[in-house]
Amino acid sequence: MSGPERPQEPGPGPRGSGAVRSQTSVDLAGSRLITSRLISCGLLVGPVFVAAFLIQGALKGSGYDALRHPVSSLALGSNGWVQVANFLVCGVLTIAFAVGLWRSGIRTGAVLIGVWGVGLIGAGLFVTDPVSGFPVGTPATIDYTTIGALHDGFSVPAFLALAAAQVVLSRGQGWKWLTYSLLSATTFVVCFLLASSGFSQTASLVDVAGLFQRLAVTIGWAWMFALALRIRRT
Repeated sequence: MSGPERPQEPGPGPRGSGAVRSQTSVDLAGSRLITSRLISCGLLVGPVFVAAFLIQGALKGSGYDALRHPVSSLALGSNGWVQVANFLVCGVLTIAFAVGLWRSGIRTGAVLIGVWGVGLIGAGLFVTDPVSGFPVGTPATIDYTTIGALHDGFSVPAFLALAAAQVVLSRGQGWKWLTYSLLSATTFVVCFLLASSGFSQTASLVDVAGLFQRLAVTIGWAWMFALALRIRRT
């Protein structure tokens, strides 16, 4: 007599399928970690840039007035390399953030913020010309050199790209984010235009052009920080 039949154990699945699934999970987790770290660059870059120009502006001396002179003028004169490094490091961090946006599927915004990052790097590589009497002994109006023109050639499109990013990425995230982004873009552009007018020696704005530029830059960085924080939480 034969004994009771043993229940038949299920046979193995397709060879290697478990390993493939495991490897896929590992790859996906690794990809998400990389994207998360790239997005985190958007949290870091603004505070670094703003802290750097505030500290430099307070310590610069030699006729530099943070209310009157642009952030870019910190690259002129003694210890100018600090602001050059600030531009370059923050440009790289911004591009890293843009890559994180791209990997998250935010393509148009990634390109626009990438342009902002490239502009920062260009501003660091090509030092601005003197303006508004700094360094001491230079004329108030800009006497353009090739290097200085390249500085503006990178900087102006970068400002416009960041403003456009605020508008483009305002949609589809609820009315609070829409309102904040559009207000941010508007004040950013207004402050940028007032600063530009002051640097062009409009009498009523010359002495506060640096202030308006700093407001514009800080508003832009604050929005980018909020964007990175929003994406990290989703």
